Amino acid sequence: MNPFVSILVPMRNEADNIARCLDSILKNDYPEDRLEILVIEGMSTDGSREIVQEYTKRFPCIRLLENPKRIVPAALNIGITNAKGGVIMRMDAHSVYPRNYVAELVTWLEKSGADNVGGVCLTRPANDTSMAQAIAIGLAHPFGVGNSYFRIGASGPKWVDTVPYGCYRRDVFDRIGRFDEELARNQDDEFNFRLTRRGGRILLAPHVVSYYVARESASKLWRMCYQYGYFKPLVARKVGRIMTVRQVIPPLFVLGLLGSAMLAPWSWGMRLVLMFIIIAYAFVDIACSISVAFRRGARCGLALSAVFPLMHLSYGLGFLKGMLDLLVFNRKGAQDIAGIPITR
Repeated sequence: MNPFVSILVPMRNEADNIARCLDSILKNDYPEDRLEILVIEGMSTDGSREIVQEYTKRFPCIRLLENPKRIVPAALNIGITNAKGGVIMRMDAHSVYPRNYVAELVTWLEKSGADNVGGVCLTRPANDTSMAQAIAIGLAHPFGVGNSYFRIGASGPKWVDTVPYGCYRRDVFDRIGRFDEELARNQDDEFNFRLTRRGGRILLAPHVVSYYVARESASKLWRMCYQYGYFKPLVARKVGRIMTVRQVIPPLFVLGLLGSAMLAPWSWGMRLVLMFIIIAYAFVDIACSISVAFRRGARCGLALSAVFPLMHLSYGLGFLKGMLDLLVFNRKGAQDIAGIPITR
């Protein structure tokens, strides 16, 4: 018999996306009587709650739960507490899923012996503007995100350090605990590190895909990347190490820029270092953008040349601010939780 699956959907202020997300889940080919969908609502102010309430009237498998803390880890923990399934699957309100998504992940979970299985997250633009298209490309480009396999893909099944969303065996949460509610961002990174450190295994199944709708504007992309960078030092302190090299490259880039720029007026050597950093970065940025421009058009390529530094600078500055708050001011987590979007 197919295992009972509980799908957890954290949500706050996703009126533009939640119906599309729920429709895609409801169309999946997993047996309807072996599935429940828990939408954990984080005090939305844009009508998201009312949209989900209409779905609960039409589809008994959907339940709406309250999340007064408004952040993702709290939502996930509330969902786990209320879930009936032996398999717990996280989904994002900002994404849509193909018909075979649930069944494929459950199949991989059972046949691989993994504790957590996920697929590749393909990024789609929010609209047809050049900036929206460039943002979607940047979030899936090796120069933008490094060797993040769940974004850039892999040739076959691969044991990895993390996957998007995650399809977990229920007993994982009994063995290692639940999500850390100090981490308004990056809570899945910390949880998956804890899982692998305890001997658990995480599998990327590259032929299973979800479709993430990227932010549509430069300001929203900046905010998202800044927040991800901000919480990385707290995650690193909790797990006792930097988990991947790609996490520290943007802050080192920003630190190199700021340090050499500050010392340049007094040192020829620092002027040369500053010029080298800028020229080397600009060369790679322009080369990657031109390559995309040949395929997607000059406007998209031009927008992408701005998206790359925007991503790296915002993430790097967020990381450095997170280190400052953590090490100097001893702050933990966000100072303005209400300002943090609940989705990825």
